[in-house]
Amino acid sequence: MQILLLGLCYPVDVAYNHSITDGEVIPVSDNEFDHLNTFFQGSIVPVPDSKVSVMTHALHYGTAVFEGIRGNWNEEKGVISIFRLREHYERLLRGCKLLMLDIPYSLDDLCDITVDLVQKNKHKSDIYIRPLAYKSAEVVANLKLQDLSADFTLITVPFGNYLGSDTLRCCTSSWRRVDDLMIPARLKIAGIYVNSILAKTEATLAGFDEAILLNHDGHVSEGSGENIFVYSEGTLITSGLEDNVLPGVTRNTIIELAREELGIPVIERTIDRSELYLADEVFLTGTAAHLTPVVELDRRPIGSGEAGELATQLQKMYFNIVVGNNPKYNHWCTYVTPDA
Repeated sequence: MQILLLGLCYPVDVAYNHSITDGEVIPVSDNEFDHLNTFFQGSIVPVPDSKVSVMTHALHYGTAVFEGIRGNWNEEKGVISIFRLREHYERLLRGCKLLMLDIPYSLDDLCDITVDLVQKNKHKSDIYIRPLAYKSAEVVANLKLQDLSADFTLITVPFGNYLGSDTLRCCTSSWRRVDDLMIPARLKIAGIYVNSILAKTEATLAGFDEAILLNHDGHVSEGSGENIFVYSEGTLITSGLEDNVLPGVTRNTIIELAREELGIPVIERTIDRSELYLADEVFLTGTAAHLTPVVELDRRPIGSGEAGELATQLQKMYFNIVVGNNPKYNHWCTYVTPDA
């Protein structure tokens, strides 16, 4: 049973002028990735050989941590630019510590494994890199983390526009963001994402693109899989970590670019729901989502009802960096030349 890849859909349409192919959102068949390789149980193997038992602890209890990492194809240079690879794995290893996932790989090992797999898969398009550390013990009815074996696996797949739109119509979700006292929201723990899935499902069934979740006391937390930014009266605001947000790698990037490149003050603080309706601009950020403007919330327009000037400016700057076209930020990019 191939639980790591089945049932995924990968959209391939995006408006940005770099490598992503134009087209429609395409549902992927079960065997779409059989020609690719994965890193599984210590080796690079074909996707069909990446199988786990139905007894696997993580399958039953969500005892896994993962990352989502972007590799951006630079056609001119003929390389995949993997964005902030080490920062993603630093967060994954923090998650491993919390869930007592004793995997036999260092930070450098994980980065090297990723580069090797990307080369082996010969990608020449934008890709999504999904590392997963999980409780691999084949046991049930065991709610303890200690004394359970763990393993690490990695997949890389072609990937386009995750949100399927250049701008977003959002709704405020009836589901509340999981509190840190329940499951730590600042790590990408697999089980916690049921919270996000419920919110995203509710939003899309109601005709919206994305959900905005509030925290336990009714303040703005984040999207189902993205951090949120509010631009109002010359200041950029994002929810603080105390509001149960993931300390996103893209979030950190946008904060630095706004401050250092544009001279815009950035504040991390609690945000009231009403501030979103009154904002000049709202946008979401994330590895999969990149930076995407929110033009409508709960059927009310945000600002002019179109992508704002700041979001557009940051978006252009961000894409130039992640594809490896800004030498100042080369330290954020790991360049991989696909195997011939």
